[in-house]
Amino acid sequence: MNFTGSNILSVNQFDLDSIQYIFSVADKMQPYARRAKRTRVLDGAILGNLFFEPSTRTRVSFGTAFNLLGGEVRETTGMESSALTKGESLYDTARVLSSYSDVIAMRHPKSGSVAEFAEGSRVPVINGGDGANEHPTQALLDLYTIQKELAYHGQSVDGMHICMMGDLKYGRTVHSLSTLLSMYKNLRFTLLSPKALSMPDSVLATLEQAGHRVTVTEQVTESLDADIVYQTRIQQERFASPEDADQYRGKFRLNSEIYTKYYKPNTVIMHPLPRDSRAEANELDNDLNQHPNLAIFRQADNGVLIRMALFALTLGVEDQVQQHECAVNWFTNKPNL
Repeated sequence: MNFTGSNILSVNQFDLDSIQYIFSVADKMQPYARRAKRTRVLDGAILGNLFFEPSTRTRVSFGTAFNLLGGEVRETTGMESSALTKGESLYDTARVLSSYSDVIAMRHPKSGSVAEFAEGSRVPVINGGDGANEHPTQALLDLYTIQKELAYHGQSVDGMHICMMGDLKYGRTVHSLSTLLSMYKNLRFTLLSPKALSMPDSVLATLEQAGHRVTVTEQVTESLDADIVYQTRIQQERFASPEDADQYRGKFRLNSEIYTKYYKPNTVIMHPLPRDSRAEANELDNDLNQHPNLAIFRQADNGVLIRMALFALTLGVEDQVQQHECAVNWFTNKPNL
């Protein structure tokens, strides 16, 4: 894939070679992300960070990633604070805002909206999530995390067993991740969810056509030998009403007792965050917070590395980062990522 000047809209743009290239660039971003060094490779460049749907980690990590490369960030948050509420089209918004930016990261509640916006943009657009459709940068950071966590245990992605549980219907992160994982060899998928929130048929077809073994179930009755368990939140914002979501809240929990009973001692625990820690949900219990296999915060850290890599690649500076580095002159004690 030729990244320079390209939009990042869908995981379907990538093959294994381009994915590994992104990961190799992300690896090189570690000293800047942990503040051992800094770089000004994007000095003067502007990111338009357009988030028309609520977000914390994705929005802030996009901005952080751009700042760490020396660029500046301009943000729009919420539909109500934009001209879209006055009837302006996504095309017109793109034509105007792209003239103020060198690259745009965008989230929008409507499926296909980011691609529609990109048609009018004069600069590269990166999809930060479009409704229940896709979340390509989350899928990349999830896969990057899986690869690193499995390597720590002497394993590879090929041949692994992953259990995805929770809201698999509306959870766009598992849709995008499954598409990326379909490129690997001899995988096992256990898809654990209420029947009404099961993985879409289109995703199942992708996995089955790639020759992977898929088990769809509503309950666990015996121990799983999963290498990864990927928990998801009930996507309340995708339901017609909060009451509709409430009937599923708290049905698929993971705590220390359940983990010990059904998973291997080295099963890696992942979650795209935010996790719903309210008592009625408590999908990923705090009693796992100190567990060494809880990778959710390492996963979030990896999001900065992946987004730094994508900015460097789309703006064509991935080979210039070190040329523009300098020392950090403030106290920092960030651990290795």
